[in-house]
Amino acid sequence: MLTYMLGLIFLINPYLFSLQDDRAFGLVVISVVFMTILLPLVAIVALRFTGLVQSITMEDRMERIGPLIITGIFYLWLFMNIRSNNTIPTPYVTFVLGATIGLFLCFFINNFSKISLHACGIAGVLAFIFYLRTSYTYDFFVLEVFQHSYKIHIDLILMLVIGAFGLVATSRLILKQHRLSDIYGGALVGIIAQIIAIRILG
Repeated sequence: MLTYMLGLIFLINPYLFSLQDDRAFGLVVISVVFMTILLPLVAIVALRFTGLVQSITMEDRMERIGPLIITGIFYLWLFMNIRSNNTIPTPYVTFVLGATIGLFLCFFINNFSKISLHACGIAGVLAFIFYLRTSYTYDFFVLEVFQHSYKIHIDLILMLVIGAFGLVATSRLILKQHRLSDIYGGALVGIIAQIIAIRILG
């Protein structure tokens, strides 16, 4: 989700990033992917091989404790590295803080209930896009594809994310990985976490 939001903010307003060229932005993307996807994934695979996690899907909520702590540390590490970096815009730093808060809230709640991490993540994205839509003058952005320009309204992105939330929530229920209360709980945590981050940095 952090990588998706980084790309979306860059598409909406690339001038928010004080970067010299596309190569510099590419390095930022690589750093985000490395710290929030690759390193946590390597750590989870290591836990699987050591037997501390029985399955990559982590169906038992107690198995999620280690991976949540590890991922939370990497999220926090990313936030600490970008919060005073003038090349990274405040909206993205705010979203990273919200995602970090959400992750640690999920870790706490996971001790009592198997909250949906998927719902938390995508609801956080939905809440932050709504914040961008209402707080900034970002009505549309231009997407360049094969030398053609496409003008895309941010409301379309908002609707697509709402649809994605519905698909994710439905798939978790169909797979019997969560109850409806877990989905609602995850979504609520994701939204609240972003609101807290916006109050702090927004």
